[in-house]
Amino acid sequence: MECLSPAKIAELTTASGERKVGLSFRRLAVLGVLAGAYIAFGAEAYLLVLSDTAVFLGFGLSRILGGLVFSVGLILVVLAGAELFTGNSLIALSACCHRSSWRGVLRNWVLAYFFNMVGAVLVALLIFGARQYMLGDGSIGVAALRLAATKVSLPFWTAFFRGILCNWLVCLAVWMATGAMDTAGKVLAIIPPVTVFVASGFEHSVANMFFVPLGLFLKRVPSVVAAAGSVPGFQQLTWVRGFLLGNLLPVTLGNLVGGVLFVAVPYWLAYARSTENP
Repeated sequence: MECLSPAKIAELTTASGERKVGLSFRRLAVLGVLAGAYIAFGAEAYLLVLSDTAVFLGFGLSRILGGLVFSVGLILVVLAGAELFTGNSLIALSACCHRSSWRGVLRNWVLAYFFNMVGAVLVALLIFGARQYMLGDGSIGVAALRLAATKVSLPFWTAFFRGILCNWLVCLAVWMATGAMDTAGKVLAIIPPVTVFVASGFEHSVANMFFVPLGLFLKRVPSVVAAAGSVPGFQQLTWVRGFLLGNLLPVTLGNLVGGVLFVAVPYWLAYARSTENP
């Protein structure tokens, strides 16, 4: 399998960022919803694995398997085509090279973020309506409720730093997939970094737009709450204070830092800065 050099990847990423900044509202809205939905599908597969594999494989191996199946979300985003807020941290490279305005970059981030949430919550609603939480004698519902409660109970700085580490790896996955010359190469480039971030318990803002709302829906299902038993963080599982402010805010800030300062800026300094127009 052939792959491009890092310098060529930097060139393609800069050009891609320029195109993304120029997307119309309609296209960005549609592709943003799709990206949120695709990540949610990967997250749902992760819950399926998480619900019972720890019993047979132990903590570490079950998390690695969960990371492998979660990778389908980013694979769909890259191959099918969608606008994902976290991966779009890389469009900062085009602004650093003065080929896009920071105002245009911010517009892309805000719109992609909002419509990613629409797509992720939509899938959470559909999963809830389909009663997927009843599979495995209710084990998926229990896993989803416990995971959501765990996420909203994280301290602010813990969530922030986990957000940095997550999107550092996600943007590296997108970076390497850009350098792959065929479909198989792109898939293989995406899977390892995504598996590492998921297995390590790092925090992805768009994935949490699925995980936490699903947990909030399940909080109103007495049978799931009873099966889950005593869940640490259950009282903190609320829409505003728990989800939006307690988890999504620090994770989103961390994701931006991880993608921009740990991937886009270093590769701009290493490869793209010297080629800028004076």
